[in-house]
Amino acid sequence: MAAHRGFLLPRARCRERGDVDPEERRRRTRWAQLFDQLDLNKDGRIDVVELRTGLASRGISRSSVDKIVRAGDTNQDGELDFEEFTQYLRTHERQLKLMFSSLDRNNDGEIDASEIQQSLHSIGVDISLKEADRILRSMDKDGTMTIDWNEWRDHFLFNSLHNMEDVARHWKHSMILDTGEQLRVPEDLSEQQSKSSVWRQLIAGGLAGAVSRTGTAPLDRLKIFLQVHGSFPGTSNVLSSFQSMVKEGGLVSLWRGNGINVLKMAPETAIKFTVYEQLKCILRGNDKTGPLKIHERFIAGSMAGAIAQTTIYPLEVLKTRLTLRKTGQFSGIADCAKQMLQRESIRAFYKGYVPNLLGIVPYAGIDLAVYETLKNSWISRNTESANPGVMVLVGCGAVSSTCGQLASYPLALVRTRMQAQVSVKGGPQLSMTALFQNILTQEGVPGLYRGLSPNLLKVIPAVSISYVVYEYMRKVMGVGVSR
Repeated sequence: MAAHRGFLLPRARCRERGDVDPEERRRRTRWAQLFDQLDLNKDGRIDVVELRTGLASRGISRSSVDKIVRAGDTNQDGELDFEEFTQYLRTHERQLKLMFSSLDRNNDGEIDASEIQQSLHSIGVDISLKEADRILRSMDKDGTMTIDWNEWRDHFLFNSLHNMEDVARHWKHSMILDTGEQLRVPEDLSEQQSKSSVWRQLIAGGLAGAVSRTGTAPLDRLKIFLQVHGSFPGTSNVLSSFQSMVKEGGLVSLWRGNGINVLKMAPETAIKFTVYEQLKCILRGNDKTGPLKIHERFIAGSMAGAIAQTTIYPLEVLKTRLTLRKTGQFSGIADCAKQMLQRESIRAFYKGYVPNLLGIVPYAGIDLAVYETLKNSWISRNTESANPGVMVLVGCGAVSSTCGQLASYPLALVRTRMQAQVSVKGGPQLSMTALFQNILTQEGVPGLYRGLSPNLLKVIPAVSISYVVYEYMRKVMGVGVSR
């Protein structure tokens, strides 16, 4: 009880002082009620666990809770007493008040959708009036279609936002996720953050993709074997293929080709993002800040993907050869490249390039169309929320990527077989058209989808691993995290 009285004492002192104005009394009473709600064990202190539990219903992430404790814990004991708690809220509400005043352009004490749109435009973030209206509804508790100070304060009270740029990122949260085949970079990433922050975020996404691909590498190697051979030589099903791979080269053989698969991510992502940004400027013309239309995003995305793939394509061929190699066949990446150059000439590094290039169009088109359809469908059904949230975007990305892979898979399979033709002992050197005809004649339509099962199986673990590592790396690298 003594500890709890310690918690009540500041309020008692507050009541006894005659120089405290009524507004301050109301403020401290409100803070005291909040403190009492969050102090689950009623010991007069709030620790991280209590804060996480108490704020979970508000959608506040663990990382945001940790930031609150770090900011408010002045005596560094890992907990917040009442004075530390109120001091944090006092400072944070002062910052929120400044942001509210900057948004309230006509100084009428309320924020409407047009003011949200104008304020975001002033910091380089362009949204439509419809998007601003959706943001407003997510905070408008009394249904007046405006936001007063109390609604603004209560909505952002436990979000660690310090300026309008933080608010913009909160409203337009971005994710860079690896789906096992493609690294997804948000279309509006560069418009939300500074250049240094963008590249830190790309690095975080790249590292997450590297961990993700390493975790799913055995499934990727199995997919390539199924695409080329139908199964691992001498086996008849997936399980026996895994067993044969381990028997032939040990457990480490399951990760053959993973090194170069991870290595090629950095140049591919950097080239694709840089080219995409340049194409956006060209397609926008005189309107340098307006968002791209869907068809413009498709054109920019397809062309950026094609240029990036053209640049790093020799690495794709090396990956296939290294994945299919037998124990002792190559000593490493350089040895594989040297042998290919000596035996097959420079043209070997671009085998399968045409079907690979053709596959970019259906993949990019269907991926974008499905992603936008799913995201907009969610938004239309949840008009009270401005932000679909991380898990919704992750789910949309996983489904759209899967649909894109299904559409372009036959071309991907033919590409892999062309890349591996020299690796197949005695195999004829067939063109893309001849390969399609050969597969359809000998294996039928199902032959164009060999290896699809492990390819689809790796999507969920790839996205999950990528998300966890990405969020961790964003915190480590000081990039704004999701709420």
